[in-house]
Amino acid sequence: MSKLNDKHHEQTIIKRGGGKHDHDEHGGAWKVAFADFCLALLSLFLVLWLMAAREKEAIQAMTKDAAAGQLEGPGKRPEIATSPSGSLIERFPTMHDGMGPAQGTGATADTRVSYDSPADLKSLSKKLEKMSEEAGLAANLHAEVTPYGLRVMLHDTDRQGMFMRGSALPTGRFARLLQKMGPLFAQMENQMLIVGHTDSVQYTFAEKTGMSNWSLSSNRAMAARAQLLTGGMRSDSVLQVVGMADRAPLDDKRTDADVNRRIELMILTRAQSRSVAAMFGAPGATELLTDGVSVSAPGGETRPLRGQLAK
Repeated sequence: MSKLNDKHHEQTIIKRGGGKHDHDEHGGAWKVAFADFCLALLSLFLVLWLMAAREKEAIQAMTKDAAAGQLEGPGKRPEIATSPSGSLIERFPTMHDGMGPAQGTGATADTRVSYDSPADLKSLSKKLEKMSEEAGLAANLHAEVTPYGLRVMLHDTDRQGMFMRGSALPTGRFARLLQKMGPLFAQMENQMLIVGHTDSVQYTFAEKTGMSNWSLSSNRAMAARAQLLTGGMRSDSVLQVVGMADRAPLDDKRTDADVNRRIELMILTRAQSRSVAAMFGAPGATELLTDGVSVSAPGGETRPLRGQLAK
């Protein structure tokens, strides 16, 4: 009897475990997927943070480079207001006579070269074109000889800009090109006009920020002057710095075209420099045009106007 009970007991033994159930597939897999998602998200945030840090360092470096050329004597570096409601235009210290960065370059009045004839201006044009080619900006420079001097246009293309968009911070290539031009202009007796131009795209909320294409073009012209001074150009080589906003486009069919965003260097002949200086300088001797009307102008320029009024 005991043997039968033992045999029956052995037959009723139930073994549990080892089987596969439907709910086992949803046990811990979601945790692994969630962990992978969190890791990918953390990596994305880390990459974005590194990119922002690199961009901030690049902007700070370009700001320092641009500011260095503005300092023509001892003083503090320019400060930029950080308040959202404040001005974003740099405050530069006043100029100190005889303390320009061009000192020590070896350029003196005895060694200066004068470019007055069309052949001389063409020779200067070829030197500038070679510099732009070496800087990888051959497509960004166009120069032409005019009755007033050499007109050098440094403009944007669809591949390379001269400045960061909406900013007066020059790109690295453009800054290096201008600095390379500095020693050449230091040996030049001619004076120049530096003119900034923008395209027709306007600032958003310009009335609140105080920024406009007028201020942008002026600031870019000043930034170009700063880079030339950093390269060794004398401060008295510049006769006038002006911004023209979008009022003189090269491509008047597409006023937002890349070529309209540019810096122009007008290398004036000596005669033209004297005329421009006289235009804004102290009035000269007046000549009577007609009863009650007189004009102050360089000699021969009053005679054609007198003839027109007489008619």
